[in-house]
Amino acid sequence: MAGNNKTSKQVIQGNEACAIGALAAGVTFFGGYPITPSSEIAEILSQTLPLVGGRFIQMEDEIASIASIIGASLAGAKSMTATSGPGFSLMQENLGFAAIAEIPCVIVNVQRAGPSTGLPTQPAQGDVQQTRWGTHGDHSIIALAPSTVLECFTMTIDCVNLAEAYRTPTVLLMDEVIGHMRETVVLPPRSSYKVVERRTPDPDTTDYCPFECDGTEVAPLGAFGGAHRFHVTGLTHDRHGFPTMVGEEVDRKIRWIVDKIEDRADELADLEEFETDDADVLLFAYGSTARVAKSSVRALRERGVRAGMIRAKTIWPFSRKRLKELSGRLKLIVVPEMNLGQLIIEVERAIAGTVPVRHLGRIDGHLFEPDEITEFVLREVGK
Repeated sequence: MAGNNKTSKQVIQGNEACAIGALAAGVTFFGGYPITPSSEIAEILSQTLPLVGGRFIQMEDEIASIASIIGASLAGAKSMTATSGPGFSLMQENLGFAAIAEIPCVIVNVQRAGPSTGLPTQPAQGDVQQTRWGTHGDHSIIALAPSTVLECFTMTIDCVNLAEAYRTPTVLLMDEVIGHMRETVVLPPRSSYKVVERRTPDPDTTDYCPFECDGTEVAPLGAFGGAHRFHVTGLTHDRHGFPTMVGEEVDRKIRWIVDKIEDRADELADLEEFETDDADVLLFAYGSTARVAKSSVRALRERGVRAGMIRAKTIWPFSRKRLKELSGRLKLIVVPEMNLGQLIIEVERAIAGTVPVRHLGRIDGHLFEPDEITEFVLREVGK
């Protein structure tokens, strides 16, 4: 498992694939706290990380969990935690710290119904906006949403790679169905995917600036206990890491932690398109809902509706480019989500009123049925 040398067919769970992906990406530290429906990730890594020289620590709560992975990352480790809605809420303050201090780490959120304790064993997609705006202040975030067990493996690797490349916390935004679903998969061999290693400063440099943000390249990050001593704070800081209230430096810093991601939104965006070549009705979906929406597209075409689907693999940053390209010939966009309206906000912003956008929400802890989406679209188009 740890080396990902198995290339034969195997039946595995989404959470299991996530844990295997973490090992394949080089994660060597996991700090977590058990919570349904993500606990299998911690359980598997508690057994496998020590076998590859890594460390697993069960912390006293989710606040300590994200604090531990921030500390491990500063010490040079690729680090990760996994949680669900209530735990993700507790992590928000330290997620903001990781954003402003530019500390790479990965948070896996296997979403369940809420708010509060909600339905611990049932799926939802209610943490989409929290992922982007849950912590206070201006910042940006990278979040990916798998729809298959195989993607739980590949997108975990992507999250680790992106965290290291952009020096930022990243989120794997799963949902309970994907986390607990089992599928037959063939995991790709090590030679077929890229593992990004952290840029570190030249050990001989005498003027190491860990928070340089004047150019377009993310500054290298040294390891605590290594060749360079440097200061880390959640206060707005200068390029050396020391607190500053100088307006120009504050403005430069905050714009940097936003722009280093948002300016690359189109580059980072990963979309799957299905039957969009001639579509004039578009379903925009993600996660487990996209699996159902694809079936609805087929059914709608059988009923004479030229339907297509875009699946957002990248949730944040949200890229508006492709939607704008399609909007000239679309008659309707439908956004099915297991919430009362979250990603539809970004779709509406992208379209800017040029195409009618309708939301189909479900919050009862159950997946959509294909007929539910199909009939909704037929009513909207008058068939």
